[in-house]
Amino acid sequence: METLIIEYMSKLKNTNVEFKQIVTLIQEAQNRAFHKVSEELVLLYFKVRRFVSEKVTMGKWGENAVQELANYIQAQMPNLTGFNCRGLYRMKQFFEVYSDNKFVSTVMTLLQTIGDRQNKIVSTLPTLLEKDKKGFQAR
Repeated sequence: METLIIEYMSKLKNTNVEFKQIVTLIQEAQNRAFHKVSEELVLLYFKVRRFVSEKVTMGKWGENAVQELANYIQAQMPNLTGFNCRGLYRMKQFFEVYSDNKFVSTVMTLLQTIGDRQNKIVSTLPTLLEKDKKGFQAR
């Protein structure tokens, strides 16, 4: 009887270790997914900033166009936040102030440093930003 209890406890201990390994795998996958979502959001904001800035700066859009865009986005995606008129203008201003190569390079370095510190690879965002930046310069 005592042997059975010891054997059962040993199996239970091994199972807990294995369960912890599964939990660790889940947590690591969640962290990678969170970083990918963050990368995509940063890239989205960069593209929206650039697009709105280009249209307004080139005179293709008047002052009301940004409000109309905000209204359109709200109608199409009522649960989405941050894309109201004020938010879109702030995105535009951010792009105009911080879109030079020096700033983008600094942000890319910072993202890589943060990624390295957390043992996460965040190299895709800088690559995407760099490609997007080159595409913007070619226009």
